[in-house]
Amino acid sequence: MLSDAAGRLAGRVIDVRPNEVRALAWSWLYVFALFLAYYVLRPIRDELGVAGGVRNLPWLFTGTLVAMLAVNPLFALAVRRWPRERFIAVTYRFFMLNLLAFMLLLWTATPEQHVWIGRAFFIWVSVFNLFVVSVFWSFVVDVFDAGQGKRLFGFLAAGATLGGLAGSALTSGFVEHVGQTWLLLASILLLEVAVFATRRLSQVSDAFQRSVQGDDDPHRAVGGGIFAGLTHTFRSPYLLGIAFFILFYSVTSTILYFQQAQIAEANFTDRAARTAFFANIDLWVNVFTLVIQLFLTGRVMGWLGVALTLSILPLVSIAGFASLAAMPTVAVFVAVQVCRRVSNFALARPTREVLFTVVPREDRYKAKNFIDTVVYRGGDQVGSWAYAGLLAIGFTLTGIAWIAVPLSALWLGLSFWLGRRQERAERRDAVASPAE
Repeated sequence: MLSDAAGRLAGRVIDVRPNEVRALAWSWLYVFALFLAYYVLRPIRDELGVAGGVRNLPWLFTGTLVAMLAVNPLFALAVRRWPRERFIAVTYRFFMLNLLAFMLLLWTATPEQHVWIGRAFFIWVSVFNLFVVSVFWSFVVDVFDAGQGKRLFGFLAAGATLGGLAGSALTSGFVEHVGQTWLLLASILLLEVAVFATRRLSQVSDAFQRSVQGDDDPHRAVGGGIFAGLTHTFRSPYLLGIAFFILFYSVTSTILYFQQAQIAEANFTDRAARTAFFANIDLWVNVFTLVIQLFLTGRVMGWLGVALTLSILPLVSIAGFASLAAMPTVAVFVAVQVCRRVSNFALARPTREVLFTVVPREDRYKAKNFIDTVVYRGGDQVGSWAYAGLLAIGFTLTGIAWIAVPLSALWLGLSFWLGRRQERAERRDAVASPAE
């Protein structure tokens, strides 16, 4: 009775089938716990990073990229050796042990040691974030097919948004009372909740899961080489296209990040006013994102298809950078930043995950993880150093914004091509494996 009522209630918000409700519920708990754990850690990371000197932050981002390159083959080795439930549990518990070590170090360290521990923690959390989120979406893409992804991934993205809001509120409300170290313990417990949800999701998904790309046993080890994520990405035009999609997004996001810093510095001399400015942007982004994820994302993907939905973010970017080039004011920047981030979180991110539903299982874990971590952080590096170089040779905010317009136009063409490739592959798979 209770499960039937929950199914009817879920059906009013999203287009979910009765046999999908349990898998969707465990997936939602998984992503909610994951983002709750991360957003408990994120403000601690930022505070420790700033404590080590703002001028050192670019080097911390470089250190993050180096750490990504080191960890990626180790993750691929785990994927090769163990079934998905096992390597996900091993990966998350590895991070849990790391958190326990940081708890002990922060508890016993001297003030001088805190600076270096903080820098290590900044890099660690940056690696942790991209890896655990990438693993979640790899697993979910392995459970749900393309049609289910279009209907359900927006709702799962809403779970991530709510987890982020809850985690931020938890840290803000309790850090003064319990301290940073006990909040790390809360994150450890939340990661164990995610591991539990992983096991339950794997069990209930077999009720409706269909084989993809000829894989008849989703519980077996993926196998393959430890550098397959890298080599498969560069050998496949489709996967390379997804990598360039991430690269375009990361580079343009970094450009906006630096422009945000310039605009805030020029218009707000008070630190409290700057903090409020950033907080207000985050507030509006979260509000609009959550509404769209809950009520519109699945429907928009159903109405427009993958190609057109994926094209919305670069279209918004073209209009946004052109507006900033013409009128680089605070009001215009806020509108551009809010629209762009909402477009990414509510539409582009869940649609991008649908792209991986038509690739082999090995690529859904290895190539996807390589793209989501190494390529993403590589884009950060390209964007940050390119922005610094353009400023050094005399470009202004307006000039850099104009450069971003044709860059976003190339991104638009790539997005539409990727979406069409996914739609054709989905139709091909449907013909090859008709529903019984």
